[in-house]
Amino acid sequence: MREVIQRSNGVKLVTITNRWGDVIQRSKVMPDGREYVLFYAEAKSDGSREAFVDPGRELPPLRLSIPIGDYILDATSAEPSAFLNFLLEPPVEQVERLYSVEEVRRSARVRDKVRRVDLDSLTFEFGKATIAEDQIQRLADVADAISRILERNPAETFLIEGHTDAVGRDEANLLLSDRRAETIAVALSDVFGIPPENLVTQGYGERYLKVRTEAPERLNRRVTIRRITPLVTPVASR
Repeated sequence: MREVIQRSNGVKLVTITNRWGDVIQRSKVMPDGREYVLFYAEAKSDGSREAFVDPGRELPPLRLSIPIGDYILDATSAEPSAFLNFLLEPPVEQVERLYSVEEVRRSARVRDKVRRVDLDSLTFEFGKATIAEDQIQRLADVADAISRILERNPAETFLIEGHTDAVGRDEANLLLSDRRAETIAVALSDVFGIPPENLVTQGYGERYLKVRTEAPERLNRRVTIRRITPLVTPVASR
C-alpha cells in the first residue's frame, strides 16, 4: 500500500507498506520535486514473510579503536557545540550492507556500529514517561544539531531509545521504555520542529542498564539517540 501525506510546507511524505503493514520504504519529496529515501527494506518477490533473524549474529564482536568518549557522548558534560560534530561522525566499523529499520531496532550488535548520545541530563521519575517543562529545554542542544544535520540532508534518520531501571516486571518496563522514547520524539517535533518522519523510536526496558543495579536508579531511566542514517539509507541519499 502506498500512502502520501502532504504537509502545509509543500513536503510530501510517501510511505509504502507490505500486506502486513510493515514499512518497506519511506521517502520525503521536497517542494522542488527532489526525493530523499529515508529508508527501505527489500521485499521478497513472492510477498512472503520470514521470521526475524538477528543479522548481528553473523558479525564478530565489536572492537573499538577509539576512546569510549568518542563513541558515547554524555550530554551532562558535553559542550553545546559538541553534538553536531559527534552525530556527523561515521560508523565505528564497516557497514557491510543496508539494514532495515526493524533490523536496527532489534539488533544491538548492528546498532553498536554507530555512536550514541546519552541524554543523562534528562531522566524520568519512577514509573513515569512524562518529563517536566524545564527538562524539555535540555533537549535544545541536541535538537539544534539534528535540525542542522537535516538542513544538509533531509534523508537523515535518528533512533531514539527508551530505557528503564530494573525495578518492576519486564513486560511493564518494555512498554514504559517505549513511551519514554515516544515522549522525547514528540518533544523534538512539537517543541523544536524536528520532522517526525526523521525520528524512529524503540524501547528496550531494563535490558541495557547504565548502572548495574537491581535497585531504583534514576540514571537508568533515560533515553539515548543515535544517527542511524549510515545503516538504513541508500548511499545516494546520504
